Amino acid sequence: MSLFEIIAILMVLTALFGYVNYLTIRLPTTIGVMLISMVFSLGIAAMGLFGLETVQRHAMTVLGGIDLNEALLHGMLSFLLFAGALHIRFDDLADQKWSIALLSTVGVIVSTFIVGSLAWLVLKALNVQIPFIHCLLFGALISPTDPVAVLGIIKSARVPKSLETKIAGEALFNDGIGVVIFMIILELARGTADVTAERVAILFLEEAVGGALVGLAAGYLVYRMLRHVDSYQVEIIITLALAMGCFALADRLHASGPIAVVVAGLVIGNRGRSHAMSDMTREHLDPFWELVDEILNALLFVLIGLEVQIMTFAPAYLAAGLLAIGIALLARWASVMGTISLMRLFRSFSPGAVRILTWGGLRGGISVALALSLPSGAERNVILAMTYIIVVFSILVQGLTLGKLVERIYPEIRNNGNGTGG
Repeated sequence: MSLFEIIAILMVLTALFGYVNYLTIRLPTTIGVMLISMVFSLGIAAMGLFGLETVQRHAMTVLGGIDLNEALLHGMLSFLLFAGALHIRFDDLADQKWSIALLSTVGVIVSTFIVGSLAWLVLKALNVQIPFIHCLLFGALISPTDPVAVLGIIKSARVPKSLETKIAGEALFNDGIGVVIFMIILELARGTADVTAERVAILFLEEAVGGALVGLAAGYLVYRMLRHVDSYQVEIIITLALAMGCFALADRLHASGPIAVVVAGLVIGNRGRSHAMSDMTREHLDPFWELVDEILNALLFVLIGLEVQIMTFAPAYLAAGLLAIGIALLARWASVMGTISLMRLFRSFSPGAVRILTWGGLRGGISVALALSLPSGAERNVILAMTYIIVVFSILVQGLTLGKLVERIYPEIRNNGNGTGG
């Protein structure tokens, strides 16, 4: 089956699931299409039990032609992050810079070790033999909040502006540190490299600082180009090229592509929007990137739903995954509580900040993609199963109830759609 045919099938399914969701359950598009996609996948699996193996075989052929790790981390992610960064204001980001910095660095590290340690104990109790280093690997890939899931859901949750900036800013920036930790632990697990403090520092500089510098340089270059153009068609094409080219260049230079494209998006969304674009360009640029964001989000969540076909859900793996939901939430709460307790020495926070940041720390496709990138083996199967269960819970349960939690903490939002929690 050709790549075009696979993409065509996925787009048809995405449109069909979106149509069914709109006419029936009317959930937020990303959540609705993922839920319907999972039901569809389970239906195909059930067909195999009733002798209709041909349908299941065709489904596996389509999924076999998709490398979610490659498709997301080296394809769709650049557009999704750029679209998200375009709408974040520098002023809002500056107000929350220390909270975001601590949550996306120290918070991820703390969560990695909490998740890894508790997962090792749980798996040992379930007689699932997995080395401690692989449990840390699981902690590294599940601890960062997912920018795609977060940005797609908080739009409809009516989170107070300051908390929305914290959640979105952390999700956009914590991929860099999350990927660095993942890479370091993966090298340790493979035993192919001597990981020293110097090596860790170099990796961090290459990924995080290098990515930020690439994004800043590319964003500034495109900003200068946009100042000399007064054609919204050309300017939109230039921003498309920036999202793709900046990510690819950073990747080639062994820097963080996600951080590079976020920084570039911030430059264009702020400096570029106010000093290099006409009103006509702004009127066309925002709807264009919102549409790109909606289409790719829906497509990604359909893929996540379909991936249930290739999961190995042994009873012990299922039990481990369900227990891992509590572990991930506990680790998230501990990292958020520690960060906010430290920041309270310098500024005030609303009483509901810890609960909203904990429940709003959604996991999504990036965690699944990282789990799929692991070498084949028993460790990969259990890590993938636990990751998938946490992601499904995060999106379906946390994503659907985040708005209710916000309304309970800030009743005024229910009445006027506003709020000022810190």
